[in-house]
Amino acid sequence: MKKTRIGIIGAGPSGLAQLRAFEAAKKEGHDVPEIVCFEKQSNWGGMWNYSWRTGVGKYGEPIHGSMYKYLWSNGPKECLEFSDYSFDEHFKKPISSYPPRPVLFDYIQGRIKKNKVRDYIRFDTTARWVSYDEDVKKFTVVLDDLKIDKTYSEEFDYLIVASGHFSTPNMPYFKGIENFPGQVMHAHDFRGADPFKNQNLLIIGSSYSAEDIGVQCHKHGANSVTLSYRSNPIGVNWPEGIKEVPLLTHFENDTAFFKDGTSEKFDAVIMCTGYQHKFPFLPDEMRLKTKNNLYPDHLYKGIIFNKLPRLIYLGMQDQYYTFNMFDTQAWLARDYMMGNFKLPSKAERRLDIDKWLEENDKLTSSFDHVDFQTAYIQDLLALSNYPDFNVDKVAVMFKEWLKDKDENILTYRDKTYQSVVTGTMAETHHTEWMDELDDSKERYLYQDESEEMLSEKSEITAI
Repeated sequence: MKKTRIGIIGAGPSGLAQLRAFEAAKKEGHDVPEIVCFEKQSNWGGMWNYSWRTGVGKYGEPIHGSMYKYLWSNGPKECLEFSDYSFDEHFKKPISSYPPRPVLFDYIQGRIKKNKVRDYIRFDTTARWVSYDEDVKKFTVVLDDLKIDKTYSEEFDYLIVASGHFSTPNMPYFKGIENFPGQVMHAHDFRGADPFKNQNLLIIGSSYSAEDIGVQCHKHGANSVTLSYRSNPIGVNWPEGIKEVPLLTHFENDTAFFKDGTSEKFDAVIMCTGYQHKFPFLPDEMRLKTKNNLYPDHLYKGIIFNKLPRLIYLGMQDQYYTFNMFDTQAWLARDYMMGNFKLPSKAERRLDIDKWLEENDKLTSSFDHVDFQTAYIQDLLALSNYPDFNVDKVAVMFKEWLKDKDENILTYRDKTYQSVVTGTMAETHHTEWMDELDDSKERYLYQDESEEMLSEKSEITAI
C-alpha cells in the first residue's frame, strides 16, 4: 500500500513543530507518513532566522522575515517553553526570563537538531500554486527550486500551510506622506534602531511591534519617539522621551498633524500597522480569509480548514502563546492525518467553530484574551498526547507580565519567572536590560563566566 504523503509549506516554528510531532510518533514506534517540507529561505526558523536583507532576497523573492537586531523576547520565555525540551536541557544552566533573539533561535534549533528533521526540508524552495483534485483526493503543488531556477510539481494527500502571517505588510496611506522628506518604512523592513539615533521618530500603530520598536529606539538613542494610535493607546506609563498621540491625519512636508489638533516635525516614520494573511499560492476556495485575531473563522480546532479538511493551517492565530501552542496544534494535526483523531461531520465542526467565535466576540480585556487562548490550548491538549504542561500557571505568568509592562515598560524584562516544565527559577541577567546594548548569544550566556575569569586573573596578578 502506498504511503500517505504530507506536504508542509514553511519551516518556521509552526512547520518545525509539525516535523517534531511526526518524529515523536516515529520514536514511539509508529509508521509515519512520507513528509516533505518546503522552505523558501536558506535556513529554518521563519521569523527567528534574521536577515539583513529587506525588499527581495538573493533569488528575487519577497523577504519573509520581519526580525530586527537587538530584539529581546517581549514575553517571559517560561510562557513559550516546549514541554518536551526545556531551557534547562538546552542551556545546561538557568538563564534569564527574557533572552535576545539569537538565544531563542538557538533554543528552537536545539530541539530540531536533536530530532534530526533537516532531511525532511527542501530549502530555497517556494510554493507557486496549489490545486486539489476531489476525485483522487490529492493536492498538486507547483514549486520553484530557487537555487537552480527549476519549476516542478508534486502530489500530496494532505497539505499543511505553516507560512506564517507576519510577513506581508499592511501599509496605509496618509495624505501628504509622498512629500515627507525623511525615511518612511514599515516595521517589516526595520532592521534595528541604529539609523534613528538622535532623530525625532514617529511610529504609527499601537501593537506589540509599535511598543517594542518605540522602546528599542528610545533605548538606543532616538531623540524622541511619538506613537500615534487609531482606536486605543497602548496606555502604559511611558518614560520621558516617549509619548502617545491620537491618529495621524496628514503630513505637510516634515510636519505631521494629528486628530487632536496637535502637530510636530519628524525625521522618520515607521508604520507598525500590522500584516495581512496572504497566501498567493492558494486558489480562492482554499484561502484562509481572516484578520489577525485569536480564533480565525473556517478552521476547526483552529487548524483544519472546514470546507476541505485535508488542508491544515498552523499558527494563524493572534498570539499570546507561541511555540507551545504551535506544538499542541501540530500534535493534533498529526493524529488526524495518521487516522488517530476522527473528525465529526462538517455541520458539527461548524457548530464548534461558531462556539469559539461567539466566545471570542465577548472578550474585552487583555486578561480575557489570555484566558481564551489558555482554554483553546487546554482543548487541544485534551485531544492529543502532547506532553502536558501547567497551562493555568502559564496564564498567571502572562497576566503578571501584562502588569509588569504597565508598571514600567523599560524594566519589565528584568523580572524573573519559574518554569512550569522543570520548576527552575530564572536567573537575573547580569546586566539590566536598558543598559545591555549587546544582544549576542556570547555576551548573554558567557558574560558571567568571563567576568569571573577576569576577576580570578586579577587576583593571581595581585598575588
